[in-house]
Amino acid sequence: MRVSLRIDGRAGGGRADIPLAPTQALLEALDRSGSLQGVASELGISYRSAWGQLAALEHALGRPAAVKTKGHGSALTPLGNGLLALLKASQVRLGPALAAEEMALADGLRRLLEPGMARIRLAASHDPLLLDALETRRDIDLMIAGSLDALARLREGAVDAAGFHYGAEGPPPAPFDILFSDPEWSVESLFRREQGLLFAPGNPLGLTDVASIAERKARFVNRQRGAGTRIWFERLCREAGVPLDSIVGHHTEEFTHQAVAALIATGAADVGMGTRAVAERFTLDFRPLGWETYHLVVRATLPPERLAPLREQILKRAQSAPGYAPPAAHQSKA
Repeated sequence: MRVSLRIDGRAGGGRADIPLAPTQALLEALDRSGSLQGVASELGISYRSAWGQLAALEHALGRPAAVKTKGHGSALTPLGNGLLALLKASQVRLGPALAAEEMALADGLRRLLEPGMARIRLAASHDPLLLDALETRRDIDLMIAGSLDALARLREGAVDAAGFHYGAEGPPPAPFDILFSDPEWSVESLFRREQGLLFAPGNPLGLTDVASIAERKARFVNRQRGAGTRIWFERLCREAGVPLDSIVGHHTEEFTHQAVAALIATGAADVGMGTRAVAERFTLDFRPLGWETYHLVVRATLPPERLAPLREQILKRAQSAPGYAPPAAHQSKA
């Protein structure tokens, strides 16, 4: 990747580009060696090429970057030293971004040449059991996202698989329903989990359902837009005839079950919605609202065996973890 600096209105007039990496290498070699012959030797180029690069740089700058002293070789001018310092500082700033881009390009090339060996990119709705299972997986890159956001990233091609849920055990509602009939995707259920309302120990406000949250002006902490848990909570409000605006804190958003539980545990909120597992982890009271199925959707072109070990590991954990259970039925279309 060639990165250059464009200079307008320099002393020589017109416009010129200074290639950053070659210029830095030239100035560093000249600073170390003290001669153009030393530059040529260090960079593995001819003396003529070294002289030509320096001349081109000075033409672009409109001023000398180095001065030759008889019997003492060459040395950088104050302008040359200043430019070298700027280039080094720029490299420090650009280095991490360029390295990340290089990794992304390398991963993209591996996917083109050896699609079966590339790391799997997974965007998934937050779940503690899933996170624990992924800790030992070095072939999967995880991005936490709400259910709808995870699916959007899958459709865009940014990831290879997505984990999602929608808070119902029956037929999937829109827009999730299309996933189960589109041959481009392979969908299967990973596990079932219990969700409910989280309260401070003893449930001091005596909350029982979404209606009581509104009636008692309890401080509610919500999940972000597009999260499956938020979709479920808003559906419960509609079914109970509770306007969302009557829920104090409905617009307070957090991105994980743990963050919701932490706010309640510290007294910053009175109630939220989350899994039984998180309630137990934070020693909160829990009132069940129901069970839901957590699904995994992948591109039909992804070999099934790539994710088979993860599925098996999750199934084993779901059989014994509190608030979890194996999926009621295998819903894979593959």
